Amino acid sequence: MHIVKVDATESTNTFLKEMCQQNTLENFTLVIADEQTKGRGQMHASWQSEKGKNLTFSMLIRLDDLKIDRQFYISKIVSLAIYEVLTDLLPTKISIKWPNDILSATQKICGVLIENSVKKTQVNYSIVGIGLNVNQQVFENLPQASSMILGAKTIFDLESVLIDLMKSIKKYVAILNSEKYELIDTEYLNQLYKFGVPSMFKIDSKKFMGKIVGVSLQGKLQVELEDETIKEYGLKEIEFLN
Repeated sequence: MHIVKVDATESTNTFLKEMCQQNTLENFTLVIADEQTKGRGQMHASWQSEKGKNLTFSMLIRLDDLKIDRQFYISKIVSLAIYEVLTDLLPTKISIKWPNDILSATQKICGVLIENSVKKTQVNYSIVGIGLNVNQQVFENLPQASSMILGAKTIFDLESVLIDLMKSIKKYVAILNSEKYELIDTEYLNQLYKFGVPSMFKIDSKKFMGKIVGVSLQGKLQVELEDETIKEYGLKEIEFLN
């Protein structure tokens, strides 16, 4: 596995994407930065990270034969890989908040940004950006943010956590390459935040009660409403309320 370490970059996803356009990179090539000056999250949201305290990196993943209509499985396996590592390392309850945020108790501890390159009917490769809060203890104006050190009350070795993540991601990539879709679906729903639990949601300014009953093949959230109808929502179309 080829690892590129940089002191600072605007975005490790952008950095790795430009590398892919210039060269043929080996699978699981990794770009890791001490600092991202313009880190990005889902839907162009910014990602804040204190220099040298957290893990901010992007990984190139090439899959054997993944059809475009199954590309949300990349989000599922990456989420499950992070979930597996954090469950082993932290005493707090870890869960996956749709589509791929990782929560420690009810606070966000890790964000994932996946950008796929498609070729005809297949996913050519994926650039998976991960921002994991490890040893940062203060998050200004981010009351819903947490970190590994806040959850376990101990300092973590960044390199050791990174190695664990790489092993877990490779494991789940192998599972996806083996086309074990049902296994992935079951694990993902088992760890999905508020799955099967009546909860409050908001669309625009309208609040309503619903229950998450699944995720579509395209990655849309399936919510059963009070009248027992099921509706699907894309990213940023629906908001969770505590």
